[in-house]
Formats: sequence, structure tokens, C-alpha cells
Amino acid sequence: MSSRRILITGGAGFVGASLALELARRHGDWEIAALDSLHRRGSELNLRRLREAGVAFVHGDVREPADLQAAGAFDALLECSAEPSVMAAASGDTAFVVRTNLLGAYHCLEEAARRRAQVIFISTSRVYPVAAVNALLFTESETRFELTAEQPTVGASGAGVAEGFPLEGARTLYGATKLAAELLVAEYAETYGLRTTINRCGVVAGPWQMGKVDQGVFTHWMTAFYFGRPLSYIGFGGAGKQVRDLLHITDLVELIDDQLCRPEHWRGATVNVGGGLASSLSLAETSRVCEEITGHHVELGSDPQTRTGDVRIYISDCAGLGRYTDWKPSRGPREILGDICSWISENERLVSDVLLNS
Repeated sequence: MSSRRILITGGAGFVGASLALELARRHGDWEIAALDSLHRRGSELNLRRLREAGVAFVHGDVREPADLQAAGAFDALLECSAEPSVMAAASGDTAFVVRTNLLGAYHCLEEAARRRAQVIFISTSRVYPVAAVNALLFTESETRFELTAEQPTVGASGAGVAEGFPLEGARTLYGATKLAAELLVAEYAETYGLRTTINRCGVVAGPWQMGKVDQGVFTHWMTAFYFGRPLSYIGFGGAGKQVRDLLHITDLVELIDDQLCRPEHWRGATVNVGGGLASSLSLAETSRVCEEITGHHVELGSDPQTRTGDVRIYISDCAGLGRYTDWKPSRGPREILGDICSWISENERLVSDVLLNS
């Protein structure tokens, strides 16, 4: 594809910076700009990496329309700017989540409409209601909870949750703002003829993710094992059997690159994007893999009390992607955790300062 200018909001965050760096490497004739407020601790560490890759950095906030306008013209917008923590609003400070995830998305769409730009929106599996996901039928093995093959709910199966899963019910404020933003994306596509694509991402993991207990759990787990810090299994009996699928950030970048290069093909798509059942782990299984990779044993506590908004099992059923692409994740859980461990080893002091001492 000929020369283009790509604006990535949230461009100094984990997903945004990874996209910016890889797109700059793959497309030497594209101009890549990354806009970020640097609100999240650790995002400032990506500035040198972006600069060295030739990515233009714009210090701006999606909550401010003037900041987006100041970023200049663009042909495509990758909207990665959301506050990603599921628990971010639990303390009662809802304003930042709503204004960033919903009002910010609105401002992005306004600017994209003004410039007739392609829009790729990074959404989340958290748009699916918590109670409905937790009501799925499951069995319990020695190390994990597992979905049964037959499920009474449309859009659910042993392969996980598909895009047709019912959306009625509460889903955390994070999930609600992302779903509301999805609806805005659809309206702007219809009203202004924008070429839009929505990716409902499950857990994305890999190097340079500043993982915490409430966001980036697999990086958080590996960090604790690497430095020998205690961990706790929280909720659902406290045995660590809750399950998530995980996707390597490089696999996600490869998919989004295709979406950027084929905007008409991907126009109007809303798809689940995750590792799927084959790339899933329980926390207990994650502990075992982390111990094998690091050679370290850590103290594992147990709290059986389930937190509000937590989910027993979430697996992305990504069969819907087959309508658009033959893309499939190529990196499994052990490789993902191994890559995270290697990154920590190469950046020990940095990781310790950001993830353990902040």
C-alpha cells in the first residue's frame, strides 16, 4: 500500500507502542505518529524506543479534542487509548474511565470523520456481561475450570464465547464504556461512511507490558516469580483454577497490519481476537509454567472470596475471524511467558522500578 500516515492513540502504551514500532519496521514509506498522555506508569519508557524507530510522538490526551487536532492529518486511526484496568473505577473515581474510554473514543471518531480516515478500534472481551459468562456450564479438573461442550446460551460452546453472545447485563464500567464506544463506532461508520473494524481482544501479553494484578495478569505473574515475590489466588475457591486465553502481542500486530492494508475487506467487522482454547491457562497452570521457566518457587496464598466483576472462565472463540482471514495465533502460552521472562531478565532494574516499587 502506498505512503500513508497512521495515528495511534494510546501510542506509548503496551499495545499502541508495539503496533507503532512494528508498523514502522514493516512499512518504511508510512509515517507513524503515536499520541499519548503518559498517564500510565511505564509508558514514558517507550518514548526512546519510538524515537529510535522514527515514530513521531505527540504528547496529547484523547479527552481534549484540540490535542487530536494538533496531531495533524492521518489516513488511518488505531484507537488504543483506553484505561485498560478492569478495577480502575472500583475506588469510586469513575470520571477518568468514562472520559477516556467513551468521551475519548468520541473525540477520536469526530476527528476521523473530519479526515475520512479508516478506524481500527481496540475493544475488549469485557463487553460480554459478567453474570452471563459466569453462568456458563463448566467442570472442574485438578488444575482448571473447563467449559462443557454443550452450552444453553447462544454464542457459547466448549470453544468459548463468540461474537453472538448476548450483551444484556452488567460488565464492569470498563466493559460498559468500551461497548458504548463500539456503538459509536458503528454509528459513525453508518453516518459518515467510515471504514471501521472492531477487535474485541482477550488477554494480550508479551514484552514491554507493565502488568499489574488488575491488568496484564500474565506479566504480573511472571514478574512475581522472577523476583521471588508472593502471589495469591483470589476468588472462585482460591485454588487458582480460573482460566483465560492469552495472545502474544506480535500475533495481534500481524492481524492489525492486515486490517490496515485491506480496509475495504475488513469494513464493518466486529471480531473476537484472542489465543483461543489452545492458548489458555489457569492461574495454577501459569504458576507451574513460571516456576519451570524461572526455576523459582514463590509463596502462593489463597483467598476464596470472589471480587465483584471477576470471571471464572473466559475463552475467546475466534471462529468469526475465518470470514475475513486465515490468520491464527502462532505463539502459545509457554512461548509468551518465556518471552516475558527474557524481557524481564534483559531489563531487570527497569522492570523492578516500575512494577515492584511504584
